[in-house]
Amino acid sequence: MRNQNKINQLSRTSAHRKAMLSNMASSLIEHKRITTTLAKAKALRGYVEPLITKSKNDTTHSRRMVFRKLQNKEAVTELFREVAPKIATRAGGYTRIIKIGFRQGDAAEMCMIELVDFNDIYTTDNKDAAKKTRRSRRGSGSPKSAPAKEAKADDKSAETAPKAESDQPSPESPKETPESDASESEQKES
Repeated sequence: MRNQNKINQLSRTSAHRKAMLSNMASSLIEHKRITTTLAKAKALRGYVEPLITKSKNDTTHSRRMVFRKLQNKEAVTELFREVAPKIATRAGGYTRIIKIGFRQGDAAEMCMIELVDFNDIYTTDNKDAAKKTRRSRRGSGSPKSAPAKEAKADDKSAETAPKAESDQPSPESPKETPESDASESEQKES
């Protein structure tokens, strides 16, 4: 039976496990991404996410509670100064585990664990992709009408563009000077 076996012991004594998770949490906070085994990453996720939640409230008490777990001043400072403001609006799920294959020597399943809001690849691409792929089924008609609308918009912009250019002299044309005006008028008279 698995009664009261909530934590994964990772084949370590409690002191070794606490020290290892503390060091891994400090590394994750400082580097924003680390590579480890899947079992350790899952144990680390349960260890570091409550610390990140505590960092949202920047008080002396919460700093001391986090320091009690991490035992690393630099990591605590980084957590409260850089990580906490960035994840302030997130309601949980601060870490992401990405499986990357198996280790060569013992075939242990390896993964990357990272802080979600610090990955530029996922955060920017998802927003752009969501805007591009989202389409409404109502009233817009068939997809063939969309290029026609774009062509009409291009025609309107092409019509307005020459007007704007004709009002102002282009930088390519030579500026008119009084001497050139005088020479032009002499040529017309003769």
